[in-house]
Amino acid sequence: MKKLIFIVGPTATGKSDLSVELAKKINAEIISCDSMQIYQNMDIGTAKVTQKEMCNIPHHMIDIVKANSNFDVSTYQKSVESILHNLDLENKTAIITGGTGLYVNSIIYPMTFGKSKDSKLRKDLTKFLEENGKEALFAKLVEVDENSSKKLHINDTKRVIRAIEIAMDSDLKSKQNDMQKPRFEYIMVGLNTDRQVLYDRINNRVDKMFDLGLENEVKSLLDNNLVNFDCQSMQAIGYKEFLPYFNGEISKDELIELIKKNSRNYAKRQITWFKKYENIKWFDCIYERTDAIKYIMDNME
Repeated sequence: MKKLIFIVGPTATGKSDLSVELAKKINAEIISCDSMQIYQNMDIGTAKVTQKEMCNIPHHMIDIVKANSNFDVSTYQKSVESILHNLDLENKTAIITGGTGLYVNSIIYPMTFGKSKDSKLRKDLTKFLEENGKEALFAKLVEVDENSSKKLHINDTKRVIRAIEIAMDSDLKSKQNDMQKPRFEYIMVGLNTDRQVLYDRINNRVDKMFDLGLENEVKSLLDNNLVNFDCQSMQAIGYKEFLPYFNGEISKDELIELIKKNSRNYAKRQITWFKKYENIKWFDCIYERTDAIKYIMDNME
């Protein structure tokens, strides 16, 4: 198989545009690595690449499930493995583009997502969460595996529980350690820029989303019973913030600022995640785009 190409980084750094630009130069197709662009009818809030922006380059893992569907990283991994197999048969290169770190991991490493053999432990941890809250659960993770706690967010209780399970199960921990060797050769480029410039880009993107009709998009999803606020898809930044707005708890200006704030915080978490890849090569998303493409093409063979 040809080397995989990853173009990653925080939101609003132009990863999709750079991927299309690169794909035009090589025999490549693009695989989205964005946990929200998989959903149909959720276009504006996910900054989904349009047909025009695709420039006739085939894109995969976009618009593949209904907005009220559940979707997990295991399903993503299996779907991408099938796509990679087909691209290999066609002697094409895969450009994997996006900012969902766990999805990136699921491609690079031989991760397994089976249920823990110790179902009682999971039940106990779930009960502990219900009775004591996410703060106490996260404190438990810090106690049993401080390193893992640094990689997870306190609100991601599902993965926090999984990390505690692994820390307390020697067999699971052994399997986890075996997953550190990449199963594919790959090139990884990270796009970023000065922190304040990035925040300005994020703020401008959110303003543009509202100009394009984000509020109407969310209303349409709800009015047509395509989603409700309990759906997995509606937990995403740019959508979940509408609940207090529609409930009259915050103003529209406060809604917009909340989405901007949450987007900026998410960008910080993305940067932290991608910095852990030792062989990632960072480029300024404004001034070094040509350099990024040259770096990839020079290292493809």
